Amino acid sequence: MSQINALPASGINVSFEFFPPKTDRMEETLWRSIERLAPLGPHFVSVTYGAGGSTRERTHHTIERILKETSLTPAAHLTCVDASREEVDEVVRQYRDTGVKHFVALRGDSQDGVGQAYVPRADGYRNAAELIAGMRAIDDFEISVSAYPEKHPESPDFATDIDLLKRKVDNGATRAITQFFFDNEVFERYVERVRRAGIYIPIVPGIVPIHDFTKVSRFSKACGAAIPAWLAERFEGLEEDEQTRSHVAAAFCAEQVLDLTRRGISDFHFYTMNRADLVYSICHILGLRARQPASAGAEAAAA
Repeated sequence: MSQINALPASGINVSFEFFPPKTDRMEETLWRSIERLAPLGPHFVSVTYGAGGSTRERTHHTIERILKETSLTPAAHLTCVDASREEVDEVVRQYRDTGVKHFVALRGDSQDGVGQAYVPRADGYRNAAELIAGMRAIDDFEISVSAYPEKHPESPDFATDIDLLKRKVDNGATRAITQFFFDNEVFERYVERVRRAGIYIPIVPGIVPIHDFTKVSRFSKACGAAIPAWLAERFEGLEEDEQTRSHVAAAFCAEQVLDLTRRGISDFHFYTMNRADLVYSICHILGLRARQPASAGAEAAAA
């Protein structure tokens, strides 16, 4: 991976992913993070669903609050899990009526949890490709979808995985956001496979800052994202040293993102985990700066 020796050129676009809060305290944390990151001017911010659509109402509430209280563009996550087509279509219409024009369309994890076999409802959408077709029948939305540089854990091979991505695109997907990864060569090889398959929508790398290496390792194993041995070595012995662990995490994430900019990547989607400081630091290294509000004097002069 290239050394950090220069800031990337201008023209970087970022987006941020948040998850809906479960408690009042978590809501405070979420909104502190949104307020911290909003001045960086993200292209959009997405809000996730829980497994089985379990946070649907909280997701909707968070989206509505973003629309009412900020100038950010929200993207609502939408899944097929445990809902009929009619129920999903109604959710889409409700979002549209509140002003949402961008969705992240996903099949979703099994009702029984990550790693369990997914069983679609007989009256529901079977996968994200069908979901996208249904959404397109309702309105002309911007639709982001998932992509897997190391293939989806349930896919038998890359060909099957990329074929599904192509069906998503054929049905109207406008952007793909990848599962997080830690080896940029893996991402580059994946993009080459996708382009050879005739898929030309933007493939945006998903970036996860490593706030807690143990938790990220556990989640990586479940979703099929490999952790290189050299990266694991960087976190050895830091289980009880949060400050040093944070510095190491920031250094690695900066290396990864800056290396991707040198490979021609300009768009990045950050999985924030509702924590802003590390993401803000990386964006600063990328050359992004908070947009300063006009002073009172400048506003008076403009009037």
